[in-house]
Amino acid sequence: MNFAPILESLPLYLSGLLVTLKLLLIALVAGFVAALPLSTLRASHSPWARLPVWAFTYVVRGTPLLVQLFLVYYGLAQFESVRESVLWPWLQSATFCACVAFGINTCGYTTEILAGAITATPVGEVEAARAMGLSRTQVLRRIVLPGALRRAIPAYGNEVVLMLHGTSLASVVTLLDLTGAAREVNSRHYLPFEAFLTAGAIYLCLTLAIVALVHLAERRWLAHLRART
Repeated sequence: MNFAPILESLPLYLSGLLVTLKLLLIALVAGFVAALPLSTLRASHSPWARLPVWAFTYVVRGTPLLVQLFLVYYGLAQFESVRESVLWPWLQSATFCACVAFGINTCGYTTEILAGAITATPVGEVEAARAMGLSRTQVLRRIVLPGALRRAIPAYGNEVVLMLHGTSLASVVTLLDLTGAAREVNSRHYLPFEAFLTAGAIYLCLTLAIVALVHLAERRWLAHLRART
């Protein structure tokens, strides 16, 4: 194996790493912010509130992320109304389209994760809060959501890792992310094994870092759920 060209290409990998992290952070923040209200609707007892959100998450989780990315980046451009709209300058950007597709995808999964955590709230906690005179909004804001966010940490950690891996699709819409950097190195030096092995090692390090942060969060906010000896 020849890793000399890989060492020379480390600045390219670093640039791709920054693009990957930018896509990941934007998608996670946008998806999480959108998932908070959607998850409360998803966990609602009203079918008028629950079913539209269920349909959204069902479609998102039932279709490949690559297809969703193609629909946003390539599909919307075929409509003249879109090309003439004020959004067209944004939709021409591969970065913007990738962030939209990734954000929608992680929003669908995060909505289901948070909705499941909300429905898992012990009935006794809600009844105790209502007995103290808290309104439904106060119960949701002070009791249900904080507890749901804590219980969702392990599952959401898995979603963050999956979203990190999903960002590797950004290279198919011309973005030079980490995987795109590996493809560029391979096209220059014809070293597919070394090029993609390096990218895989960086993804692995990022995954280990995310898992470590999730474990720290679990020890901090889920300590009360651990069995005491």
